[in-house]
Amino acid sequence: MMEMLSNRSCLSRLMICVTLWILLSSSSSSSSSSSSGVFAATSYRKPNIVLILTDDLDIAIGGLSPLNKTRKLIGDAGISFTNAFVASPLCCPSRASILTGKYPHNHHVINNTLEGNCSSRAWQKSEEAHTFPALLRTFGYQTFFTGKYLNQYGHSEAGGVEHVPPGWNYWVALEKNSKYYNYTLSVNGKAQKHGADYSKDYLTDLLANTSLDFLQYKSNYQPFFMMVSTPAPHSPWTAAPQYQDMFNDTKAPRDPNFDVHGKDKHWLIRQAKTPMTNSSVQFLDDAFKKRWRTLMSVDDLVETIVKRLEVRGELDNTYIFFTSDNGYHTGQFSLPLDKRQLYEFDIKVPLMVRGPNIKPNQTSQMLVANVDLGPTILDIAGYDVNKTQMDGMSFLSIMEGKMNSSRWRTDILVEYEGEGSNVSDPACPLLGPGVSECFPDCVCEDSYNNTYACVRTVAPSANLQYCEFDDNEVFVEVYNVTADPYQLTNIAKTIDQEILEKMNHRLMMLQSCSGPSCRTHGVYDPRYKFDPRQMFSSHSWRFNRLRQTLK
Repeated sequence: MMEMLSNRSCLSRLMICVTLWILLSSSSSSSSSSSSGVFAATSYRKPNIVLILTDDLDIAIGGLSPLNKTRKLIGDAGISFTNAFVASPLCCPSRASILTGKYPHNHHVINNTLEGNCSSRAWQKSEEAHTFPALLRTFGYQTFFTGKYLNQYGHSEAGGVEHVPPGWNYWVALEKNSKYYNYTLSVNGKAQKHGADYSKDYLTDLLANTSLDFLQYKSNYQPFFMMVSTPAPHSPWTAAPQYQDMFNDTKAPRDPNFDVHGKDKHWLIRQAKTPMTNSSVQFLDDAFKKRWRTLMSVDDLVETIVKRLEVRGELDNTYIFFTSDNGYHTGQFSLPLDKRQLYEFDIKVPLMVRGPNIKPNQTSQMLVANVDLGPTILDIAGYDVNKTQMDGMSFLSIMEGKMNSSRWRTDILVEYEGEGSNVSDPACPLLGPGVSECFPDCVCEDSYNNTYACVRTVAPSANLQYCEFDDNEVFVEVYNVTADPYQLTNIAKTIDQEILEKMNHRLMMLQSCSGPSCRTHGVYDPRYKFDPRQMFSSHSWRFNRLRQTLK
């Protein structure tokens, strides 16, 4: 079906096709004229790389269930990671971590606003030139981007759609946040407006079609990196016409943490109303099935790209990554709909990879994070990751079966900075100022002091999450995820005090880390050494208050 759409809408995409042909023809001719014969003869043998990034796709509440073709063509053909996490459960900070390989405290993107450094001038000056695609381009790769970039991309105060980030040979980026119709694209810095005609405007299909155009017109003498960033399954959850009646009987899963009061959790979770109102449950069930419907077009997109690579004889030399920028929740702990929380449903994401030297039908429980995607892709390309300032580490050796758990890292950092309004919501005056993302029944999904940092540990001897909030309480949440996979019971006040002190120390180290120091040994690594005298003096107030709180 996507092939038919590609042919039918070629005229409407003439600007994209012609621009791509001109750009890549000139890029190919200039590189071939400036490169030695040896480079021209050998560079194309480097593997190609495709990164397919979805928007708000969970794994904890069944997000992969509708994606049958994707699981078959990527997961079954390669490796699936069951412990893949994001550095921050929000679109723009998470995407910045993917692009830079850095934790939020190092790339300084803290939320989805321009003031929060999302695609701001400061981001453009400090980080954008050092992303992994920019490094790939300097390393002989031709690079292609299509889809959602960062939430504030195209903002008039940050260069508008005329701004094309360094590192991209060809650029088809959505202005601002996810939409399916009636949007504007930046086609190599020129605005292209789209309407509501399914055959030529439905964004997920258009991304598939522009990907096919790139594969057709690119140089065959250079390896390529292609990043396809879909709007689905982000709101407004607009499905393609042929999928609008699917999953009519599907409801959000009623897992053990569904519509349960988080009585021992941070105040923001405790303020949720349990049981939820019938209207809230109906709304989230409706949203759940709509999300799945949008994913059917993502499944088509994956099939289209994989099949085209196969027809072109390029599939065997191409790595294909499939993942998401954050998870999602629908009713967990009586929170209606969102991400932003520290729990597994929001911070854990799908990650599947196929490619050369990756055996099919593999599953890995080793701990990986989205800060690892850039280092891994650079490693695949043959770039020395040690020359970068990235916080993440390459997991290529895991995919090739050359790494065992005793030598791999045991923890990663998760950071989030909460957002709130300076004034009270007129509809919910009792809540006061400082909250945001509030629903009609005055249940709010975020607040200023929903600011936290967590150490997520996965080791042979422990599966643990330790989190501290930056609030007046220095509220702490700790979960034994093996014994309590739905994170129903906060064990902060019952866990051994020595473990708490070590986890507090480890959290402060990770929050202060940069580059190689982010990859040091975790608490449950046998090589870890704890010396209380090394406690950070600047954080001593927090440690002392923590001890008082937990007594």
